Amino acid sequence: MRFTLIQCTTLVSVISTAVAQVSFTAYANDFVDPDYILAKNFGANTQAAQASIMAWAGSTAVGGPWSVMDKNVTPPSGNKHDYMSWAPYWWPDCSKVGNTTELTPEQIWVTCPYVSRDGQFNPDGRLVNDVGAFQSMSEAVFYNTLAWVFATGDSKTSYENIVVKFLKAWFLDDATKMNPNLAYGQMQRGPTGQVGSHTGVLDLKAMAKVTSAILILRKGGSTQWTSDLDNQLIAWTKEYITWLETAEIAIEEALATNNHGTFYYNQLAALKVLVNDNAGAKNATNTYFNTLYMNQITASGEQPLEAVRTRPYHYHSYNLAAMITNARIEKYADPSSTVWNKTTAEGATIKTALDFALGLSASATGESKYVEELYPNVAAVAAVYGDAGGKYDAFLKQGEPGFMGEPYILWNQPFALDEASGRVTSTPSSSSPATKSSGKSTSTGKAVSNSTQGSGASSIRASVWVCISALTLGAGFLVF
Repeated sequence: MRFTLIQCTTLVSVISTAVAQVSFTAYANDFVDPDYILAKNFGANTQAAQASIMAWAGSTAVGGPWSVMDKNVTPPSGNKHDYMSWAPYWWPDCSKVGNTTELTPEQIWVTCPYVSRDGQFNPDGRLVNDVGAFQSMSEAVFYNTLAWVFATGDSKTSYENIVVKFLKAWFLDDATKMNPNLAYGQMQRGPTGQVGSHTGVLDLKAMAKVTSAILILRKGGSTQWTSDLDNQLIAWTKEYITWLETAEIAIEEALATNNHGTFYYNQLAALKVLVNDNAGAKNATNTYFNTLYMNQITASGEQPLEAVRTRPYHYHSYNLAAMITNARIEKYADPSSTVWNKTTAEGATIKTALDFALGLSASATGESKYVEELYPNVAAVAAVYGDAGGKYDAFLKQGEPGFMGEPYILWNQPFALDEASGRVTSTPSSSSPATKSSGKSTSTGKAVSNSTQGSGASSIRASVWVCISALTLGAGFLVF
């Protein structure tokens, strides 16, 4: 089929509203083995997942590159290269500050004491959005790197260029790079809150995704991610690791007994891998599994430190994702590891925690919108421990009938090998990527499988995504 740009414009505007759309989901965290991805020994049941990855690569790239220099508020250091965020659950109490006129937002931020309201997001917390920018960058880098592996020809180069551009903007370019510390992460604000808190370390948890991408580029022989750029990022990362291992607030986060501590070790272990220190990565995950992990899961599978939060369903899923990520990193750093069999003080494993979470009711705690957070964990556990009785497959089918189109299916194999819904009739597998995107969770573009849509709908969706990519790149025509 041959389309001009005008025809593409019409196709996108008319058809996009008629084709079922599924929201992009930012998975809490993950680490993907680069050797598995580069081997490309994917089963036919992963075709829909691959198609979604190609679509998500385009949609997450829009809006980039991102930089800490984009924020409108300068950190207390006076240097906008310093990462900065505000603690999301802290609210101002201006009842006793003695003001006689209405305070400006800037005055409130430094004058009024701030108090914690667990689980209640302060709506102005994203006025400074380095955290959102980093998440958008990490998602775009992750999915565009995967797309680079799948793509061929000019489109392969386009994906590669996007990834390198985004990495340079965040970490390496003198004008835009982030200083390697989180000294102003999750500031609580107020007269005593003009420094970062230990919870701010959580903001960069997706370094595990970034590391996955870097390893794929490095091992996959990227021509754009040069050895010079790689060495520059290694140098930056080593400085950041030093901060993570020595700064007071970073050490405080390492000692946090709930999900904060788990995610700290996601980040530290992944960064050790990035700088080619697999022994250091194994030491980091060993520390986690022999300390914090031991008291995080009871014999029943409950996670008591997450159960007491105001959103227990979310936090059970959240910490599970971090546990799984730590196990994945350890297994990569040391293939002989038996970490998946590691038991807590009460004899539970990661599988025990997942099985308990399957029985939780999201609606009972008003958390129905968080149900899908558990799905990647289900696939991960099934891939490692097996699904002989089919309960994990059945759980996902009931909760999300189109789950085989989720990208996480690709790297959670073997699982659902016989699911025909994982196969597609048309895949935008090598279309050129978009060069701009919000990277937010409102993006769309999941693959259509044979079992859920007709081949015509699948072809239309593929056409829409190819056209979107071409329109963004300014291509004259497309053939597919």
